[in-house]
Amino acid sequence: MLQLETVLRDRSPLDSEQLRRIRELTSDWQLLADLSFADLVLWVPLRKDLKSWPTGYVAVSHIRPTTAATVFPQDVIGDEIAWGARPRIDQALSDAEIIRDAEPEKFGELLIKEETIPVIFNNQVIAIISRHRNAELMRQPSRLELNYREVAHNVYRMVAQGTFPYTEHSELFDPAVRVGDGLIRLDINGAIIYASPNAKSAFNRLGLAGELEGKILGEVARSVSLIKRDAHEEAIEGSLSGKSLRRVEIENAGGTIDLLALPLLDGGDRIGAIVLLQNVTELRRRERELVTKDATIREIHHRVKNNLQTVSALLRLQSRRIEDPAASAALNEAVRRIASIALVHETLSSSAEASVAFDDVLDRLVAHALDLSPRMGELQISRTGVLGSLDPRIATPLSLVVTELIHNALEHGLAESGTNLTIEVSRAADAISLVIYDDGVGLPEGFTIVESANLGLQIVRTLTENELKGTINLVRTKRGTEAQLNFPI
Repeated sequence: MLQLETVLRDRSPLDSEQLRRIRELTSDWQLLADLSFADLVLWVPLRKDLKSWPTGYVAVSHIRPTTAATVFPQDVIGDEIAWGARPRIDQALSDAEIIRDAEPEKFGELLIKEETIPVIFNNQVIAIISRHRNAELMRQPSRLELNYREVAHNVYRMVAQGTFPYTEHSELFDPAVRVGDGLIRLDINGAIIYASPNAKSAFNRLGLAGELEGKILGEVARSVSLIKRDAHEEAIEGSLSGKSLRRVEIENAGGTIDLLALPLLDGGDRIGAIVLLQNVTELRRRERELVTKDATIREIHHRVKNNLQTVSALLRLQSRRIEDPAASAALNEAVRRIASIALVHETLSSSAEASVAFDDVLDRLVAHALDLSPRMGELQISRTGVLGSLDPRIATPLSLVVTELIHNALEHGLAESGTNLTIEVSRAADAISLVIYDDGVGLPEGFTIVESANLGLQIVRTLTENELKGTINLVRTKRGTEAQLNFPI
């Protein structure tokens, strides 16, 4: 749909508050279309300033009903009409009153009845709603349609009086509740004077027997709610009295119903209310399943982390009993690699998100590697750039690759000379680049990572190519030895 400002550019002097009011109306007016079984078109007068007489109108919004067939197959947004072409729109603007009871007119093959409603904001008409219904379908209305149309007339009066859309608690309309999901009509005392078939079915699923009409809605909701007698239950009764705009849920073993109470006003006096309701049983069940699933996944990560730490501890014990230095060193390297994997699972177990905040993991990997270095007091390790959150499928192999590259730099490049190790990371929309360089002894002549017999570098190459689907290069530059890692995300 075209933006409101785009349609009205250089056509209308409406200010930001008036434009905001129009947006509020059009965000809620599926309700109006469904209640009146009609297509609605919103027209804004075309004029240079608010004091000049309009030359015509431009259509800025069009909504079709879900309760009836549309009478306009094509959108009319952006269409212009001249002053005098639609007398009922002109009259609604001039008189600031609803124009009804006009004779139906032929539109294509349909006989269409049009009504016009002024949209009033701060005592000024800022737009006109034209309502279009198929006159053939109006001759034998059902009880449901009669009630919906009576409610629609009440709401249109509120539009013409400037009291709809509601100025407070507009967030209660999100997510929107549809008329077709269920509607209850209340009198001024909160008693039910009409309930749609879907509304009755929703309460029947909660175990309510008998008719709804004639009963106080708040008392009905309290009787079927699981909540025991307390302040919250009393709040449910008050919220469903129809005295103010409120949204509540009631629940029991039979299901969950979401209810939105909308007061109906006339000249500032409350004349009743409607309550839109929706059966959200399946939605709430899925939400609870997701919460349970998330908690289960976090618990699994926690147990994996604990198991890895147990394996790590066993390997450390074993390394202390081995007299062969090479075998002991190999076990210690295995411990270090297991610790890197455990760190990722620890992060996932403590996070509500299904992703890994990898910058924190990277800082901890660096700190752990520095603690193990015999030159810990002499070395400086710095990091620049931000990686953000990563999918665990990326974070786990990446943590192992980074651990090996850092350890390789500390064990070989900075074992005797050099004091600086720098990590540079950068993240684009579809790729990550990571460079680790040191100012140590540098690579030996003819070195290639493909031909290297170093187990750690073999692990790096395998994980980079197979898991990260990226590339890894170790090169000598002017500033030292660089490990250049690039992979897509």
